[in-house]
Amino acid sequence: MQPPSFTQILKTEVARMRTAHPEREGDLARANALILQGMVVPSADDPETGQVLSSDGQKVYHVNGTCSCTAGEHGRDCRHQHAWRLYQYIVRKVDAQDAPSPAGATPDTPPAPDVLQPLGEAPASVNCHLTIAGRQVQLTLRGQSEDDVLARLEKVLQRYAAAPSDVPQCPIHHAPMKINHGKDGRTWTSHKTPDGWCKGR
Repeated sequence: MQPPSFTQILKTEVARMRTAHPEREGDLARANALILQGMVVPSADDPETGQVLSSDGQKVYHVNGTCSCTAGEHGRDCRHQHAWRLYQYIVRKVDAQDAPSPAGATPDTPPAPDVLQPLGEAPASVNCHLTIAGRQVQLTLRGQSEDDVLARLEKVLQRYAAAPSDVPQCPIHHAPMKINHGKDGRTWTSHKTPDGWCKGR
């Protein structure tokens, strides 16, 4: 007899959760639909991170404790987090039935996912602005500690290193300089400060 498939286990577990938590029917229905439509997959770079496609198919949200969607960036729970936690739970159930058990042993049932519990604000977070594929984007990283978040930020900044700029920088104020051309053919650079114009000298 073939063991239940991923889809069969998903159907059984969702039905059980709906019975246990009828007040969260909407959250379960949306999470279940995203999984059934193939819009929830593990990241190829990090299996602990989920990639959830938006309902219009135009965006991919990255989920790992938090989500890169608008709600997730503000520390709120979202459908993408529900879907990824449910997906992970079903995968653990499938893996548990495939794993060989010693004779007479009863396989452990993984704990039910925390699909229905809202998430609080992450203990540590950082925002940064990056240029990716010619577009300005804001990235929010959240984690359990400042060291964790800063280590991840360092990797991100290495991956998306700023391209060299042709705009000269003021060595005093570290601000972009404006190139000026005089009527007599002279050229100089300067930038405005609260105290007036600075030529970087």
